[in-house]
Amino acid sequence: MLQALRSPGADGGVAAPARTGDEIRVSVVIPNYNYARFIGDAIDSALALDWPHVEVIVVDDGSTDGSRQVMARYGQRITALHQDNQGQVGACNTGFAACRGNVVIFLDSDDVLDPSVVREAAAVWRPGLSKVQFQMRSVDAALQPLGSVLPQYHLVPTPEEARRWVMTTSAYPTPPGSGNVYSREFLEKIFPLDHAGGRAADSCCIAAAPYLGDVITVPQPLVSYRIHGQNDGAFSELDTLRFGREVTRATQLFAYAQRTAARVGIQVPDDAVRYSLTLLPYRVASYRLAPASHPLPRDNRLSLLGDLLRGWVRPQGMRLQARVAIAVWTVLVLLSPAPLARRLVLWRFAPGTRPKLLMQSLRQLGVVR
Repeated sequence: MLQALRSPGADGGVAAPARTGDEIRVSVVIPNYNYARFIGDAIDSALALDWPHVEVIVVDDGSTDGSRQVMARYGQRITALHQDNQGQVGACNTGFAACRGNVVIFLDSDDVLDPSVVREAAAVWRPGLSKVQFQMRSVDAALQPLGSVLPQYHLVPTPEEARRWVMTTSAYPTPPGSGNVYSREFLEKIFPLDHAGGRAADSCCIAAAPYLGDVITVPQPLVSYRIHGQNDGAFSELDTLRFGREVTRATQLFAYAQRTAARVGIQVPDDAVRYSLTLLPYRVASYRLAPASHPLPRDNRLSLLGDLLRGWVRPQGMRLQARVAIAVWTVLVLLSPAPLARRLVLWRFAPGTRPKLLMQSLRQLGVVR
C-alpha cells in the first residue's frame, strides 16, 4: 500500500533531456529501510545541494524503526512515500516512477552527498550520457573519514575505454549506487528494474550504463560512503556461503548485461566474466571455503590460476598495485592448506578480524602465548 506526501512544485511534467547546466532538474531518490539513525543526514545533504532545481523523494520501504518520524520532520520540503516492504529494488522503482527530474541520483539512506556534486556533473553533462560517476570517500558511522577513496583509478577511463573494458572483462571501475548521477533518458530504458542483479538496485544501472550511453568519470570524492557494520556489503567472519552467493549474483548480472548489450547490437563474449579481477577473489574464496556449494563447477585451482593470468593482461582500469595484490593473494589462497587459506580470505574480506588472525598466527609461531 502506497501513501504519498508531495512537496510543492512536484506536479510538473517530465523535463526535456538536459543539454546545458541551466536545463538540469535533479531528482534525488532515497530508498530507506530501518535507517532512522542515518536517514536525516542523507536528506539534509540532498536538500543542501548547490543547485536551483532539486526535488527530494524519500521512499520508506516498510521500516519498523523511527524512520517515518524522522521523515515527517521535513514536512513539505520532501516528497515522502510509504510502502509495504518490497526491498531496495521495489523502493527505487517506486521513487523513479514518482520523480520528475531529467537527472536522477539514487542516494542510499546511509550515504551523504557533497553540496557541489550536481554542479560538477553539470560541468561535463552532454547528450548521450548514461551517467556521470564520482569517487566516494569512506567514512564511519559518525561521518569521520576513514582515509580511503573508491574506486581508485590507474587512469581515468574515457567512455570508449569503459565500454571496451566491460565487454572484455565484464568490469569497469565504478562506485556503488550513491556515486552515480544518471540520465533519465538512460534510466527509462531499463526501469522498472527486476532482480536480475540481486537485491541491490544499483547493480543493473551500473551494468547497463556503458552499453546504453556514455559513462563520464570525474575523479573527485564528492560522496561519503558510510561504513558502519550493517552495510549490505559487509562480510562476517562465519558467513562463508556468502561468497558463493556473490558469485551467483555477479554471473546473473553479467547475463543481464549481455542481454542489454544485445538490444543495441553489441555482442559480449560469454567468457568475459571469467577475466574480471574484481570478481576473481570472490570465486577463489567461494571455491576454497565452501567448495561443495561453489556455483561454478568448472572452477578448480588450475582454471582459476589461468583466469588470473588472462585477466591480468586485459585492461580493466585497475591500478597496478591492486592487480599485484589480487594476484599474490589469489596464488596464496589457491595453493595454501585450507586453514591458512581461510585466514587469508578473512584477512581480505573481514578487516575487523585482522588483529585476531594476527594473534592466532603469532601464537602458532610461538612468538606470544
